[in-house]
Amino acid sequence: MASLSAADRRRRDFLAFCRVECGLAPLTLEAYGRDLTLLASWLDARGTSDPALASMSDLADHIRWMSREKSYEPTTVTRHLATLRVFFRWLHATGVIPRDPARLLERPTAWKRLPGTLTPRQMKSLMESPNPEQGTLWLRDKVILELLYGGGLRASEVCTVKVNDFHPTIGSLAVTGKGRKQRVVPIGVPAIEWTERYLKECRPRLADAGGGKDDFRLLLSYSGRPLDRVAIWQLVKKHAALAGLKDVHPHTLRHSFATHLVAGGADLRSVQEMLGHANVTTTQVYTHITRDHLRETLLNCHPREARVSRPRTAVGRSAVAPPASRGRASPR
Repeated sequence: MASLSAADRRRRDFLAFCRVECGLAPLTLEAYGRDLTLLASWLDARGTSDPALASMSDLADHIRWMSREKSYEPTTVTRHLATLRVFFRWLHATGVIPRDPARLLERPTAWKRLPGTLTPRQMKSLMESPNPEQGTLWLRDKVILELLYGGGLRASEVCTVKVNDFHPTIGSLAVTGKGRKQRVVPIGVPAIEWTERYLKECRPRLADAGGGKDDFRLLLSYSGRPLDRVAIWQLVKKHAALAGLKDVHPHTLRHSFATHLVAGGADLRSVQEMLGHANVTTTQVYTHITRDHLRETLLNCHPREARVSRPRTAVGRSAVAPPASRGRASPR
């Protein structure tokens, strides 16, 4: 058996530490692994086979290469840098290196890009896409869309929900999110009714086809095995195309869920709890309410606007002419 390279050993030991000592989620470990593989490949091409020998200048050049030469998205570069910081902090804490070369690296400035959302009308079209003409799995697809939008769940959360996580009596779903943090998410009547129908009419057949390999997961494939997040992604893209919608993915439904709640008057703290955000600042991005909504809020709530109820035209202006000036009247 061939021995591991220095880079592979560092990555293996670091990921084992993250999994055992820190209890990080599998998806986080996958992301860390990809980031360290990219760094090791870049360093090796420049004659450095062991990441522990990298200097701060090397890391700065690596980040610059990602940003300028490879044109990675700022969010990707920022996440990659976060991985490097944790990795080199671990190398320093375990005595492998005397100083942490990543401690002074600055995050690249990133524009805050507003998340893509669907309008209520577009969401209605998407929700109506699954239908009996599509075969036996249409009920399952319906449940997937309802949970993504009706509960604001991530794709990775939807595919890991188990049957006993569904509590129709109290209208809630137990969800395991990032960092294996658990939360209870309220779900609406449509999601409850479709899930109950799926459990009665569709899931038993799928579970039988799998021969006991369903792991008690709520959502199963045609062969009776648990769905993964890639399958969730593909199903959302499929039904978005059938509904005539473009650039729609599972997170679009989550963004729409949060945006529509905030637009309807929900407070950020409640939305934060439902989304499972650790910090409310992450939730604040959903305050990108439309100009029409802001103007309507002004007209309905500001004391100078709300004193007199005035009929308004389609563009939001008063249909009543402004009062005449006190100057000389115009000739008839």
